[in-house]
Parts: sequence; structure tokens; C-alpha cells
Amino acid sequence: MLNAITIDLEDYYQVTSFDHIIDRQNWDNMESRIQQNLEKVLSILDDYKVKATFFVLGWIAERHPVLIRTIFNEGHEVASHGYDHIMINHHSKESFKEDIKKTKHILEDITGCKVKGYRAPTFSINNSSIWALNILSESGHVYDSSIFPIKHDRYGMPHAKRFPHIIEMNGCGIKEFPPSTIRIFDWNFPIAGGGYLRLFPLKLIEWGIKRINDIEKQPAIIYMHPWEFDPAQPRMPVSRLSRFRHYVNLDSTENKLRHLIKNFKFTTLSKLSSQLFK
Repeated sequence: MLNAITIDLEDYYQVTSFDHIIDRQNWDNMESRIQQNLEKVLSILDDYKVKATFFVLGWIAERHPVLIRTIFNEGHEVASHGYDHIMINHHSKESFKEDIKKTKHILEDITGCKVKGYRAPTFSINNSSIWALNILSESGHVYDSSIFPIKHDRYGMPHAKRFPHIIEMNGCGIKEFPPSTIRIFDWNFPIAGGGYLRLFPLKLIEWGIKRINDIEKQPAIIYMHPWEFDPAQPRMPVSRLSRFRHYVNLDSTENKLRHLIKNFKFTTLSKLSSQLFK
């Protein structure tokens, strides 16, 4: 069973929980750690000859085009993460359209290849922002990976489908790749990405992926960020909950990724899509 590794390419200070303490106008004044962290991720993937999908912020791509070209030249997929990590519910339809158009143009200009995929900042496609899917389809995106079928204080659609499927709205169709969950009783539990990947024991994550692959006969889709490979990153003065979510077990990410790559087969979302939707 093929699974997919996805990387949300953003720097450590660009996460949504830091919005109230770091203004976007000050991003250029922050210490950037994106290059060293990306190089670590690429090195791990290269060790096992595994390809991944990178959802890239347009803001990052503008300032680091050589890094984006390196990702592409090493055989990974470059997809869109929007321009500057604004959640969709903070956009109007027009500003969202401009955001994804701008980002798509930046990425395609750097790589010379069409951008097929999109992931919303903080998985912010939900019941109130589902309109974004039509705009994505109309703008040339083939697939989305933004709908997280869980209940969360900032995102999620707990009753959404858990596995890859096609969503048709107003005559437009787009492929949806939800991050992986396991279902226990009437609840979906996230097991394979971000803080969940760092928080949960490796045995639980491995069990969850095997269950998805072997029992449910579906691919697992895991996600992470380059800053999650960086225990030495600067700490932000945020709430106890945000500190826990952002900094828990940063020193475990690399070993967990290496273990999963050794024990499961992974590819990009585009290649997974070509197998699932023939």
C-alpha cells in the first residue's frame, strides 16, 4: 500500500498560534531557519530515496527560490500552501482568489511546472469556508488536502470523509486528501501529523497506519513541518497550550520519520492520486 508524506513549508514563526505576537510585516526581521531545517528534511528523504509533497508558502518561495528549485530538482512535488499563511475564514472570496493565484504563479515561475495541489493554512477549509474548493478548482488546482475530519478548536470537519475522494460542487470537481485519522467508536483521532505525530508513541502511530492500510485498505497521509526537526529553534512567549502544541517532543520527529519510512511505502500526493483515481 502506497502512502503519502506531506511537508508544510513554513518557518517556525509563521504558525497561526503566533499571529498575535509576530506581525507579518515583521517576518523579514525574524531569524530564518528554513534553509537548515529543509536541508535536514531533504537529507532524510534522500537517505531512503523517498519523494514527498511540499506545500509551500508563496512568501517563502519569493525569498528562497533556490530552495524551492532544489525541492523540485530532487524529484519532490511542489504544491501551494497559500501566500502568507492566512486562514481561509479571514479571507473574502476575492482575496482568497488573489492569494492562491499569486502563490501559484510564484511557484510555477520557479519550477516551470504546473501546481496541482493546495493545502489551506491550519487546515482551514471547514463548513463555513467550503466555498474555497470551487475557487481552487476554477483556478486550476487538481486536488486539496485541507479538510481534517476531526473536532478541533481551530479547524476540522469531524463528519467529513476520512479517505481520499472527489468532491463535486456546482459542477466543479476536486480530489480531496484528508490527513489520516483512526476511528474509535464515534470519534476520529488524528495520528500521523504535526503535534500528534510528536505526541503519540511510535507504536501507536505504526499501529494506526497498519490499521488504515491493512484493515481499511486505504493510504495513510502524514504531514509535518521543517521546524518540527529543530529542537533549538527560538521559543515564543505564548500560552501554555500553544507551547505544548508547538514544542512537545521536537527531538523525536526525525527518528519517527525515519522509522515510518523504513516500515511503510510513501510517495507524493500526485503519484498517489494517479493510482487511486484512474
